[in-house]
Amino acid sequence: PLAEELARLLQEVQIGVGRADAFRHLGERTDVPELRAFILSMIQAELFGVSIANVLRAQSRELRVKRRQRAEETAQKVPVKLLFPTIFLILPAMFIVLLGPGAIRVYETLIR
Repeated sequence: PLAEELARLLQEVQIGVGRADAFRHLGERTDVPELRAFILSMIQAELFGVSIANVLRAQSRELRVKRRQRAEETAQKVPVKLLFPTIFLILPAMFIVLLGPGAIRVYETLIR
């Protein structure tokens, strides 16, 4: 879990490991791409003296954009997934309801 990894990061910093090294260790222990991007940003911020607040704002913007893109991709896949139930479940029932009474009348007319 992320909380345990962050606690371990904090412990490493408290025992004297440099922040950049502690972040590198965190990156080596995890394989979450978003977390790795965050770690690289934090390491660069420390190396170049950039404000951590600015890094966090940029990361949050980037994650929001990625989340929105994933939601749009998922939304574009929905019509394709609805095609099968529509064709094989809804349309036959609709044809029965719409054409059923007429078919019954034609059948009754042909029998007489």
